[in-house]
Amino acid sequence: MSDIETVKQVRKLSQLYAYTSLQMHEAVARKAGLSGTDHKYLGFLLEKGQMTAGELATLTGLTTGAVTGLIDRFEKKGLVRRQFAPDDRRKVFIVPETDVITALLEPLYREFRHQHEALLASFPANERAVLETYFRQAIGLMQQTTDQLNDN
Repeated sequence: MSDIETVKQVRKLSQLYAYTSLQMHEAVARKAGLSGTDHKYLGFLLEKGQMTAGELATLTGLTTGAVTGLIDRFEKKGLVRRQFAPDDRRKVFIVPETDVITALLEPLYREFRHQHEALLASFPANERAVLETYFRQAIGLMQQTTDQLNDN
């Protein structure tokens, strides 16, 4: 197989990985009583911690109105709470209820995480380093493309 054919094959596998990931996360979200997109946005809050609605809008690319609806849905389920900034009551932080979120999602991911970690551990260290390099650089390319599309 030529280098060009190999690159195309790996690119197609990467696309399939992304599609399959979406399907899995959508299934997890349904089991957790969330939409797939709400589930992923909840992940932003878990990863980044408390933030303002404006910061969440910037991070997700959603309008402020859509973010308000998102926060309302999360708050209704007890997944986040609104907290006024101590120095400025006009500023409101969205605080993830990490223990609640973890209790909801961890059981749904437990077996996958175990199997995924075992899969990664089955590769020699040098091959894991290649995987890490690929993912870091691919994430960088996606972030760059996202930024360019958002700027236009």
